[in-house]
Amino acid sequence: MSGLTIAVHHVRAALGGARRLGIDTAPLLQGAGIPPLLLADDRARVTAEQFTRLIRALHQATDDEFLGLGPVPSRRGTFAMMCHACLGCPDLGSALDRATRFYRLFPGGPDLAVALRPDDGPAVLTVRSALHRHDEAAFLAACLLLIWHRLAGWLIGRRIPLHWAQFAHPAPAHADEYPALFGCPVHFGAPYTAAGWDAHWLTAPVVRDQPALAALLRRAPADLLGRRDYGTTVAEQVRRSLAQALRSPAPARLPEAGEIAARLAVSPATLRRRLRAEGTSYQRLKDTVRRDAALTALTAGREPIAALAARIGFSEDTAFHRAFRRWTGTTPGAYRMAGAIPRPGEAPRPGEAPPSGPSGPPVPRGQQK
Repeated sequence: MSGLTIAVHHVRAALGGARRLGIDTAPLLQGAGIPPLLLADDRARVTAEQFTRLIRALHQATDDEFLGLGPVPSRRGTFAMMCHACLGCPDLGSALDRATRFYRLFPGGPDLAVALRPDDGPAVLTVRSALHRHDEAAFLAACLLLIWHRLAGWLIGRRIPLHWAQFAHPAPAHADEYPALFGCPVHFGAPYTAAGWDAHWLTAPVVRDQPALAALLRRAPADLLGRRDYGTTVAEQVRRSLAQALRSPAPARLPEAGEIAARLAVSPATLRRRLRAEGTSYQRLKDTVRRDAALTALTAGREPIAALAARIGFSEDTAFHRAFRRWTGTTPGAYRMAGAIPRPGEAPRPGEAPPSGPSGPPVPRGQQK
């Protein structure tokens, strides 16, 4: 999965349906390795792996692939059967048509449509939601659009660059994260939720088979939520260059803005202007890549904080501590201690107390999206 981290806003929205159903969410959070107290901090974030474990646990606890957020439940296994139905299609257009017709057989299924605009315009995937709560509607709409777009790319074995994405709900507090998720310009307050891509992708042949689908479902939703190697915006190209630099042997040396501009064959002023047009900057992208790498490392293991600071390009521990407090409102050590929850079936780390209450449900495999 990508090293991208997930804002706590998404975690709270994902839990909304389970809470309305009267399900105790604390064991689900603990089973995913997410400290329940983290939800009270608007600046908190979780790793993609933690979020995936939570979604799987919510699927099982609610017996609903829409996590209790839709107008009616969608039983686990519905998404898998839809995928099986798509494999026999000759091309992506017919596969998406079959998928949308499949879901319309069920009450409360997602209102999805793929249509061609006139005058040789782009193909447009639309998603409509019957939800009225703003935060949960925004979360479910974004997840559905994300998963269906990435499923389309998976079916043909190609990345499908999006030209744009738009959402019917107003811009949320974390709106600046959406361009990185979708790899394209994103707009809010639109008449409906949709995304557009070149129509020629609809004629691409479906290349996946039953073994490939079985592998996808075993890893779901990780592969569909975490797959994001687009590179279709300037911001994403800069982010990818910075992330690649962090994978080099420590200590990392992140490229300066001028170096990245040269790689993209533009002037530094042009790079700044294009990033500004996409609602970001080189420094913001640099901070985001470092922050996500730090949070992932602190959650995953016991790498010394000084070594982590050097690995992500800080020359001094104090500079890393200041930056981390600015990103999260706490220190690296406190964040690591707050996240020290063993996974289900895992013994507590030396010197740690076991988690209180149940350890959470086992992670289901291959039964849901």
